Amino acid sequence: MHPALTWPYRSATALAELAAWLPLPGQGKLARSLRQRRHPLRPFEDFARMRRDPARPLLWFHAPSVGEGLQAKPVIQLLRERRPDVQLVYTFFSPSAEAMARGLDADLAAYLPFDRPQNAVAMLDALRPTALIYSKLDVWPMLTAAASARGVRVGMISATLSARSGRSGALARALLHDAYAALDAVGAIDPDDADRLVTLGVSRERIRLTGDTRYDQVAARARARNLTSPLLAPLRSARPTLIAGSTWPADEAVLLPAWRALRVAVPEARLIIAPHEPTEAHLAPIRRWAQASGFSLAHLDAAGPDDDVVLVDRVGVLGDLYALGTAAYVGGAFHAAGLHSVLEPASFAVPVLFGPRHHGFRDARLLYEARGGEAVRDVPELVRALRILFTEPDTRARAGDAALAVVREGVGAAERSYALAAALLDPSFSAARAATTRS
Repeated sequence: MHPALTWPYRSATALAELAAWLPLPGQGKLARSLRQRRHPLRPFEDFARMRRDPARPLLWFHAPSVGEGLQAKPVIQLLRERRPDVQLVYTFFSPSAEAMARGLDADLAAYLPFDRPQNAVAMLDALRPTALIYSKLDVWPMLTAAASARGVRVGMISATLSARSGRSGALARALLHDAYAALDAVGAIDPDDADRLVTLGVSRERIRLTGDTRYDQVAARARARNLTSPLLAPLRSARPTLIAGSTWPADEAVLLPAWRALRVAVPEARLIIAPHEPTEAHLAPIRRWAQASGFSLAHLDAAGPDDDVVLVDRVGVLGDLYALGTAAYVGGAFHAAGLHSVLEPASFAVPVLFGPRHHGFRDARLLYEARGGEAVRDVPELVRALRILFTEPDTRARAGDAALAVVREGVGAAERSYALAAALLDPSFSAARAATTRS
């Protein structure tokens, strides 16, 4: 970290830690995130006292939110299957990842404290990790510096950097360059990512191309689908069905009027919509729209095949609901928040539609180039695309097959990322790295 940024960074993290004690009301992400950090070190101290076995190596994964956690998940599963001698710790930052973290087969899953030097030292004292692996891109400067100083090997899997990422700016590079430079092994998704990671400070000699583990994760989920499950069985129907996932109001401003127009041409069509944030403030306008349009609507737990609109009012189920789709619409690309996962529907051979602000999203580009996905700019384009997919079975089948082929092409990243993680656990790793660096 540039010396001029050290004091502002430490001051900001100290203020954030103090803010955890503010009496913020409600269950919003910020309030929940701060409340969970009032005693941030307690889970690590309890683990050290009751469950840490110093005779066993420990691998620590950090993934800030759900998407990054899904990239870490298949690697954690392989490690659990093949290396029962290794203790596994998983940390996350966003409250949205809490439910997923509880489902991982880790010895400890906990919120990561704010990136203060004293927190880093306390966590390293408690965990005594052999290696620390970041998922996707986020690095924590103080934690990385402290881990590297102790000889803890630090790596990254499914590493990717968009050409438009703010991390390429001068301020971000000054803040994070040393942390990226300290990484011992990095698994990049593709060659372009590798080149951009070098500009952040990663040593090119420490980068290998491993791919994106999300492809393995979504493929495994699709293989395990169970259409007779309590979630899917009540919703099964011969009706052409659009699964609209992770939508925002900006998406719904196009999607909902398009759906009303589509129903004129395809009156039997059904919509299952899962807003990205299923708060009452977000769900209520959709209910009002359905009532005004004359559509029958039911919330997920009470829905059946005869409902015109199924409103998904909880998180964690969207990845399975895509199995019911004739087509999928994935939200996020009608505003600046970013496109959500297009791989989940593609893994079920479901054609994928998304908004116009998809540039810089590799998965969307691959689907578009393979003709397994299509971008739409407005209501007429969305109506046209849906009408084709709902009324032309051959076209829909070709698009679905193309989408699935994209996913299958990416499978294998979990094995390569597991190999990277296993190398970091190898006692001889440091010597091997030194030899590589000298050459």
